Amino acid sequence: MQPFTQQVVMIIKDIPEGKVMTYGQIARIAGSPRAARQVVRILHSMSKNHRLPWHRVLNAKGQISIQDDSSYHDQVLSLQSEGVKVSETGKVCLDEYQWRRVDKKD
Repeated sequence: MQPFTQQVVMIIKDIPEGKVMTYGQIARIAGSPRAARQVVRILHSMSKNHRLPWHRVLNAKGQISIQDDSSYHDQVLSLQSEGVKVSETGKVCLDEYQWRRVDKKD
């Protein structure tokens, strides 16, 4: 596993229950601020094997980005089960729920 990928996996694993982070925020903390799409790829390909809490990762607007209906609803239900309020349009208030990991790069 590449160092950036290892960092991304560790960051995602560390997101506490009831909190969310954005793809770009994770990329920035992992050391590559312009690699939000790479975070998406890592999440997609490694979530099951590494038991990543994929549902806690949102886009920069605080919205669920998944297009597949089943996965979209799984993400909504998973977030709600942790106490995160999700609007009818799939948006989460980042001011309230975004986890601001203490890190030199953030």
